[in-house]
Amino acid sequence: MAFDLIPPEAGSSGLPALVHASGERAGVRFLEFFAAAIRNPNTRRAYSQAVGAFLAWCEGKAGIRSLTAVQPLHVSAWIELQAREHSAPTAKQRLAALRHLFDWLVTGQVMLTNPAGSVRGPRHSAIKGKTPVLDAAEARQLLDSIDATTPIGLRDRALIALMVFSFARVGAALGMTVADVYTQNRRLWVRLREKGGKQHEMPCHHTLEGYLHAYLDGAGITEDPKGPLFRTIGRGTGKLTCSPLPQANAYAMIQRRASAAGIGTKIGNHTFRATGITAYLKNGGTLENAAAMANHASTRTTQLYDRRRDEISLDEVERIRV
Repeated sequence: MAFDLIPPEAGSSGLPALVHASGERAGVRFLEFFAAAIRNPNTRRAYSQAVGAFLAWCEGKAGIRSLTAVQPLHVSAWIELQAREHSAPTAKQRLAALRHLFDWLVTGQVMLTNPAGSVRGPRHSAIKGKTPVLDAAEARQLLDSIDATTPIGLRDRALIALMVFSFARVGAALGMTVADVYTQNRRLWVRLREKGGKQHEMPCHHTLEGYLHAYLDGAGITEDPKGPLFRTIGRGTGKLTCSPLPQANAYAMIQRRASAAGIGTKIGNHTFRATGITAYLKNGGTLENAAAMANHASTRTTQLYDRRRDEISLDEVERIRV
């Protein structure tokens, strides 16, 4: 079986040495964990890296030769190492990867107990996210700087505006098809497929509506409803292809556009989700409605994107007159 699911430390058998040494049943169950138990590709990639690193550490540093020899002490020592070398959220995510894997192996009768089940991760409590945010003027500056006379300009402006005005994650935006932009009650709507396969629909802000109409008409893709909404540009042609725009390409595009617009803030794909939520709340929107629009299960998650306090802090800092 070939996949990007296998941890990078896998040997010639296609499996990490500890898994291979634990027998065929363990190998099959291990592969099933990544192939069947984890559907989100980003989670799968992160878990694969965490599991691969842990198993390599077990073999190289702890002298362990099979999965059944892994004990809570080993997991605890490795997580302690992760907490020293990485952020607390990263260490907690890696512990979660091990817990889920060993749970899967226990239910598959490969192991008797879960050695990660009793291990506690580092404490971490966040009341504000780390995603860089643009203020409304910077967001408008960026959008206005894009040359909308070319297919690539129309595409880039529509993608950035979609993330700002609909609070869409970049993965959901890039996963859209042309048919996911549709008219309902004389208004343009967008259909997003967010984490966990949840489908989320919302009406377009009038600015976004204009940008999407301009993109669809200018790119000539309205007759391809099943095709990807945001597409790559053919090398040397300047025309859209039939291939969806990869997330890494979207990130590179955003960096180029921000630099060309003179934006000093170091931004990323997630910046526009936080920018839109903050702008909405600053203009009288409620946290509950923001959570619904962002498709958050809890307003606690939405609060991580609320950066209104940043301006308060800046104003207060300026009171220090020396």
